[in-house]
Amino acid sequence: MKRTIHTRVSNAFSIGLCLAALAVARADDSKELTAFELIKQSNRYVGEDAKDKIVQVRSEKSLGSMTPTIWYVVHYDPDATAKATEVKFGAGQKLTVKRPARVFELASKAHLPMDKDKLKIDSDKALETAMKDPQLKNLKLLASRLTLELWEDAPTWKVRLWAAKLRNPNKDADIGEILISAESGKPLRNDLHIEHVD
Repeated sequence: MKRTIHTRVSNAFSIGLCLAALAVARADDSKELTAFELIKQSNRYVGEDAKDKIVQVRSEKSLGSMTPTIWYVVHYDPDATAKATEVKFGAGQKLTVKRPARVFELASKAHLPMDKDKLKIDSDKALETAMKDPQLKNLKLLASRLTLELWEDAPTWKVRLWAAKLRNPNKDADIGEILISAESGKPLRNDLHIEHVD
């Protein structure tokens, strides 16, 4: 009888440990990948000459949280007609790989890869910095969209934000963007329009 009780307790304890481990694993799975993590993933889907040659990383507007789930990583690809291969991700999973027609970018430096050594600030840190802007203190932020690309010849995060409207909190308002250096993490330009929440 004692052995049966001991066995049941041991089994219950083992099951409890397994459930706890499963919960931790699921929590890790639910964590969205950052832009730099997606760059590493995207290297698996492009040619050798395009790996780590990043022209742009951009997200769609986030839904239900401040962290976007849909991302596009654009590589400089010398073999592509428009010199670009784009990998689209959804919740960390590869969705599509295509060679977009970036014709206008070919006329400027926008089609050239950014200096990899200057890509030091990841998307999560850029978003965190933008959200700390003093003007946003009393606003309820609802969504974001991030773009990493060259701005004045330097890799720069453009963080666009949406906040709840004051009279109708169920609706959001585009309140502008903050530019943050991808090398130093310092804000470069503030183009916020918090009056849009009225």
